Amino acid sequence: MPRLIGAAQTVTTQAQQITTFNSSGTFAAQPLTTNAWVLVVAGGGGAAQQGSGGGAGGYLEVPSHPLPLSPVPITVGAGGAGGFDGGSGGLPANTWGDPGSNSILGAAAPLTAIGGGGGVRGISGTPQVGQSGGSGSGAYRGGPGTASGGAGTPGQGNPGGDAQGGGIGGGGGAGAAGQTPTPATPFQYIGGTGGVGLASSITGSSVYRAGGGGSSWQPGPLGSPWTSAGGLGGGGQSGRYALGSPAPNQPQAAAGTINTGGGGGAASEGHGPTAVMPGGSGVVIINEPEAKGASSVWDLRQVFRQVKAGDWTN
Repeated sequence: MPRLIGAAQTVTTQAQQITTFNSSGTFAAQPLTTNAWVLVVAGGGGAAQQGSGGGAGGYLEVPSHPLPLSPVPITVGAGGAGGFDGGSGGLPANTWGDPGSNSILGAAAPLTAIGGGGGVRGISGTPQVGQSGGSGSGAYRGGPGTASGGAGTPGQGNPGGDAQGGGIGGGGGAGAAGQTPTPATPFQYIGGTGGVGLASSITGSSVYRAGGGGSSWQPGPLGSPWTSAGGLGGGGQSGRYALGSPAPNQPQAAAGTINTGGGGGAASEGHGPTAVMPGGSGVVIINEPEAKGASSVWDLRQVFRQVKAGDWTN
């Protein structure tokens, strides 16, 4: 009987699978997965009271990232808390926003997205640079000088907007820096809009995430905007810089949208403890592609049938 050098193989298939982590957990890849499309977004920074909007959480998207056979831990970062409403004189402990928390995929050589920078406020109008992070928060106004927005992490986000004169920089986003506003009468304090986030189709449709938070706006005449928009991708809009009347017409600040890593929007003093808005929590998404595999074990019954039928190749 001739020596058999081939073998019938058992072909296995694996369907595409998309797993979204909105909170921390453990991920186990399917048996045939070696690489997957992954997105890791950190928590956004909280906004400052009467100050700048929070920076967006760091944004990491890798089209083909290696995954081990064993399960790996997933950490989804929380959004940073907003500054305390009613703090005295802009002191950081009372009014600054907290940075967002990191999001992490894996343990060995992990992918780590850095939390967004928390919003800032100066002491009695003293300029303050923004806090750094995945994306940086905006800088705070004060005097004729200029203060720089917080730095973003290279490859993950952008800086916050600068502050000049009465302008307060917007929080940075994954796709663009926060706005540096140009003060002009009759607007005394102008808040910058948050930087736009980035869009991904990892879940099958295009979704923007990691937009920066809007910064406080002090209006001039009745009918002024009184608010600056958050960046597309979950950034929160700002409220008015200070209380005024009539109250029903005052825009309210918004938190960064949950599971987008958006920065929080800055709020007014006196609107209550919940008015200064936190950043949005992050998210981790893993898209495993369809795969096919084959067994390396010979099926002797199939070999016999092929030999009997004359279909076996020596």
